[in-house]
Amino acid sequence: MKNYTNLKRLCTWLLFLAATMSFAQTKVSGTVNDQKGMPIPGVNVVLDGTTKGAVTDFDGKFSIDTVDDGTYTLKASSIGYATYTQSITAAGSDIVLKIILAEDTESLDQVIITGVVNPRSKIESSISVTSMQPATIKQSAPRTTAEIFRTIPGIRSESSGGEGNANIAVRGVPISSGGSKYVQLQEDGLPVLLFGDIAFGTADIFTRFDYNVKRIEAIRGGSASTLTSNGPGGIINIISKTGKNEGGAIGTTFGVDFNSFRTDFDYGSKIGDGLYFHAGGFYRAGEGIRETGFTANNGGQLKLSLTKEFESGSVRVYAKYLNDRAAAYLPMPIQVTGTNSDPDWSDAPNFDTTRGSLHSANLTQTLSLGADGQRRRGDVTNGMNPISTSVGIQANFDLGDDWKVSNNGRFSSNRGSFVSPFPAEVASASAIADSFGTGSTLQFTDGTAVAGSSLVARVHMFDVELDNFNNFMNDLKLSKSFDNVDVTVGYFKSIQDISMSWLWNSYLQEVNDDNARLIDVFDATNAPLSENGLYAYGVPFWGNCCQRNYDTQYNVSAPYMNVTLEANENFTIDASLRYDKGRVSGSFTNSVQTVFDVNNDGVISAPEQSVSTIDNANPTAVDYDYDYVSYSLGLNYKLNDTQAIFGRYSRGASAKADRILFSGLDYLNGDRINALDFINQAEIGYKRGFENGAIYATAFYAKTEEEGGFEASTNSIIENDYKSLGIEVEGFYRFNDFSLRGAVTWTDAEVDSGANEGNTPRRQPDFIYNLIPAYDFGKERQNSVGLSFIGQSKAFAQDNNELVMPGFLIVNSFINVGITKSLNVNLAANNIFDSLGITESEEGSIVEGQTNIVRARPLPGRSISLTLQYQF
Repeated sequence: MKNYTNLKRLCTWLLFLAATMSFAQTKVSGTVNDQKGMPIPGVNVVLDGTTKGAVTDFDGKFSIDTVDDGTYTLKASSIGYATYTQSITAAGSDIVLKIILAEDTESLDQVIITGVVNPRSKIESSISVTSMQPATIKQSAPRTTAEIFRTIPGIRSESSGGEGNANIAVRGVPISSGGSKYVQLQEDGLPVLLFGDIAFGTADIFTRFDYNVKRIEAIRGGSASTLTSNGPGGIINIISKTGKNEGGAIGTTFGVDFNSFRTDFDYGSKIGDGLYFHAGGFYRAGEGIRETGFTANNGGQLKLSLTKEFESGSVRVYAKYLNDRAAAYLPMPIQVTGTNSDPDWSDAPNFDTTRGSLHSANLTQTLSLGADGQRRRGDVTNGMNPISTSVGIQANFDLGDDWKVSNNGRFSSNRGSFVSPFPAEVASASAIADSFGTGSTLQFTDGTAVAGSSLVARVHMFDVELDNFNNFMNDLKLSKSFDNVDVTVGYFKSIQDISMSWLWNSYLQEVNDDNARLIDVFDATNAPLSENGLYAYGVPFWGNCCQRNYDTQYNVSAPYMNVTLEANENFTIDASLRYDKGRVSGSFTNSVQTVFDVNNDGVISAPEQSVSTIDNANPTAVDYDYDYVSYSLGLNYKLNDTQAIFGRYSRGASAKADRILFSGLDYLNGDRINALDFINQAEIGYKRGFENGAIYATAFYAKTEEEGGFEASTNSIIENDYKSLGIEVEGFYRFNDFSLRGAVTWTDAEVDSGANEGNTPRRQPDFIYNLIPAYDFGKERQNSVGLSFIGQSKAFAQDNNELVMPGFLIVNSFINVGITKSLNVNLAANNIFDSLGITESEEGSIVEGQTNIVRARPLPGRSISLTLQYQF
């Protein structure tokens, strides 16, 4: 009986102990959402140092039961998001959490789609890649799309041309003509234009950054040679939102110290079972960041998309309409004194280098004979006026048995205009007058004499009609997995039209940034040689070179193949091969001089005695083929979950389009024209992820074999070979509420042929860099403030390495205040110290010891904008 009593007491004690332990355990539950409040499924939520954890369901909910008393560090992590940590204390009461994950493009687990045949994480890819979310982009306070690219390591974006017309280079590969010859600009994985350096029709003119953008991915070197045409140096891919994350925003931006008004909007949502839509765009109007004397920026963009997900894949259809006007800023007069090696750059008399422009309310119309020989009028206020209507479809499906197929196709109807004054010469009034003959004089159009010592600009009005830049792009890929080997075969097809007319005139105007007055010229007998500032229908100062018409088509077929071998779980090898076959057809036409009453007043004036018009009776036929083979081999070794090294060697090419339709070659024989420029590249890189950051370092080498191409601004053929080596480093780290990101690229480049062999290529600095510190504050970190430092070391104006363009540092700032959960205000200042940064110069030297006037493109000065944004 006694033993029974003791056993009963023991059981009671054990039951009491178990009950006490159960009461001492806690349930930890909650939801995980993104920054827009959308639930995130598949998030790993764990208590650090224990085996307890959970994975969020479709609604972002999780639950961890029976947590013993104590203090824990809870971590929530998911690919593409920054790891969330929070200290919790379990003391018997249930804990309910509301976790918000911030997107993290720096994570090594971030999945990329650019420069790879199938989506891969950064740590598994053997390429140098940068991903930027809109929140990251805004930290550098960019005013144009090209200014965004300045924060990408290895990329040199000369963003002094306005909203378009930028020169973009990569890793010491030269800017030999203009635009982005070796760097391809893409939207949603397809080229905006087949060629990035079409004269007056660069790809960035037809591209706008707005609320539609989900992220930007940029690769340098590597697989760009074999996964696209005409972009062996790199790819910058602007990726659009799809609506899978419900929500949107509307924001209005005002220029605080300049005339500008812009409204952006976007919204996306699920509208059915696996069906999503997204719409967005912008409209703007204003004079812009430089003084032009008229509304220089006016227009907008609208983008739409519809995505349907199936059990085995998805289909997305999308459309874009762009009709925007933006001023094109060409070289401007700048005063330079001192020596070529140590020059002093400053404002020219009556001209503010960082705020002025050659545009004037006194010169907004230009009359000429059009491509058909009939009178037409160009509107200078149009500036860069892209008009683009695009429709496309993306589809990808899992066919079963490890077969996958994807297709990305788009048709774009592109046209527009490019009109902007170019200073063919800037000199004293007396020197300009003498060029018209001994005894000639200058007068303003009101009859007032022009002082002989005042500065006068001989302006060539770059008046170009972009008649037809239509293109069709399609990329078809079929993939098959065999155990540890993935094989992809693809076929890229593109048809690009290039039809444009150069209809240039010549004017005289004073150098003045406040609505410069036009100037007439008179001969020694006081007979007029000009009318209202126009002294020539054409450009006789350049030998009447440039009244031209292009009507050509480029038909490119490019099959390619990629093989990826996973030798083991850490070591991956990928090799790719591409064959580009291009067929070029059409014609181009030069100028001829004629007598014509252009202004239709019944009198043949002096300028009308020799009018440049397009010589339609004598076109030059174009009918040739070109082909080339590109290849690339990459290795990636994953040291552990947070470190990897990679190496790659590749050879690719970029074909020329209109740039060679100028020099009198045999355009009926592809073997006798210089249609191709080749690049050999090698690189080795290291990637390292930290709990709160990452660092990427890549050493690179590039060898460029380049043939001649025409550059309109210098009226010359550019032909050189080049080589470069360097290192690019990119990093990010977050210290609680403080974050720091930055990049630096060192490049040692040189001209490798011709008279300038051994010199540094023009406009190539040794260092380009950026540093962006930011601080988040407030109860929910809804407020932020930060700076961005963007700069470069000195560079030479031309390949002769005489005149130095000094290094510069542009400091920008931003402050974002969350008024409510959904409403915020942003104040952004660009170039807050009004620093002078020269990106290019027409002159390659100065006369030392005297005052010189150089024609150069400077970065814009200080501008401040205020944005009020509502998110929903």
